Amino acid sequence: MPVPADTLVIIPAYNEEAALPAVLAALRTRFPDFDIVVVDDGSKDRTSEAARLGGAAVVTLPFNLGVGGALRTGFRYAVRQGYLRAVQLDADGQHEAEEVDALLAALDGGADLVIGSRFASGAGEYEVGRSRRSAMRFMQQGVRLLSGQTFTDTSSGFRAFGPDALALFAAQYPVDFLSDSVEALLAALAAGLIVVEVPVQMNERAGGVPSTRALKLVYHYLRLLVVMTATAPRRRKAVVR
Repeated sequence: MPVPADTLVIIPAYNEEAALPAVLAALRTRFPDFDIVVVDDGSKDRTSEAARLGGAAVVTLPFNLGVGGALRTGFRYAVRQGYLRAVQLDADGQHEAEEVDALLAALDGGADLVIGSRFASGAGEYEVGRSRRSAMRFMQQGVRLLSGQTFTDTSSGFRAFGPDALALFAAQYPVDFLSDSVEALLAALAAGLIVVEVPVQMNERAGGVPSTRALKLVYHYLRLLVVMTATAPRRRKAVVR
């Protein structure tokens, strides 16, 4: 069996046949030596076929688990195949292949988990609706209160993972919407991992359908607030050494 490259790109995808080919082509051009796995999260279209045609390995889930479940599958795949680091990248064209370099440079600098931030200084413009931006800021404050650290983009889905982060998330990764980003960040901090942000440019989605809207989004933020509050004592205990 061939030895894989040390870096794996993990792309969770649900009904993304329209945008996925361009995403894979850009990655192949920029990083010809990187391996790519697309976790098809129970798509009803030809996402798996588009992934294979684009040269990616494919893990097909029998039904839709959500982003968190798809990512946990990707992390387990990475650990079992012996990868030393991984990049999480969306299938919808929001994340630029060129920005992966900044995430990997931060890993090389000693970070265990790197978050590509849309809102850090130097990231450029990224339009977010008023209600969603307010909810994001509320979550940022919650993370700061629980962890003592400040992050500008706690819900970013553009991240890079070193070996310790891969091992942690392969064993335990939150599967609910938003928990896959915010709660995972808290879990990494509670485990003593070094987490940093780097500014990145992100685009509007190039295809597919957003995962949630309006009232559903409010529900998910409220649910996450309850989860964060309920687990706060356990997380504070975890960071005490």
